[in-house]
Amino acid sequence: MFNESEYFEKAEATRVRVLSEALPYIQQFAGRTIVVKYGGAAMKDSSLKEKVIRDVVFMACVGLRPILVHGGGPEINAWLDKLGIEPQFKNGLRVTDAATMDVVEMVLVGRVNKEIVSLINQAGGSAVGLCGKDASLIRARPADAEGIGFVGEVTSVDTSILETLVNNGHIPVVSSVAADETGQAYNINADTVAGEIAAALGAEKLILLTDTAGILRDYKDISTLIPKLDIQEARRLIDSGVVSGGMIPKVSCCVRSLAQGVRAAHIVDGRLPHALLLEIFTDAGIGSMLVASEFMI
Repeated sequence: MFNESEYFEKAEATRVRVLSEALPYIQQFAGRTIVVKYGGAAMKDSSLKEKVIRDVVFMACVGLRPILVHGGGPEINAWLDKLGIEPQFKNGLRVTDAATMDVVEMVLVGRVNKEIVSLINQAGGSAVGLCGKDASLIRARPADAEGIGFVGEVTSVDTSILETLVNNGHIPVVSSVAADETGQAYNINADTVAGEIAAALGAEKLILLTDTAGILRDYKDISTLIPKLDIQEARRLIDSGVVSGGMIPKVSCCVRSLAQGVRAAHIVDGRLPHALLLEIFTDAGIGSMLVASEFMI
């Protein structure tokens, strides 16, 4: 028989336990910068998108300083298709000729970025949309690869506009388009942009939302998730082939950010509702956390 009193007592106990577990993390990370790379299923699924946005607003409301960096590959592909431009890839990189670059900039800066800003504002936050061109936030150069067009690498990050915004209670939302000294626009991998921004700010955490559970010793077996590892172990996993394919640039991005002073980097499954809150504010977490040294684990 359903016992209404017992049901509500259990529900209340669960809420209290969750809040109690979150409190020390809220205290620990208050005032700290958290850079989140937003992408994958968490951007495509409307229900997941709503939860990510609410997580980011929650972080800001309890005193953290979130910065959101995003890509937008599927929407770029959709618009290329509408315009009759065939998407092309080479070694995992989007071949970005002049026409494709125009579409990339239009979609990332003009559509995806402003949609995210609007959603954050609707959820009670105060978001400001940026790209690498704004206030010379990111300087770019051509990537060191042949035949990929206007694909760029980060040469420098000027954090002054980000610091001004977060110091005044705003949530910066950054699209991964930047320019070189001549003003030529470049399409840059969003993971790379997030990592370089996190490093330049000395962020407490870099969090990459992905479509995988984290770093797995066997990519077919979720039970082999590695919850915590240091830079040396991450490099060993890449060298041994345990980390392969599309995970290599993500893990390498985390390693590079840690080497430049980011305190912790996380690879988190964005397909899980409220993945950000679960990773930051619970004892167990849900993904893989990378730190600089085994002594920090």
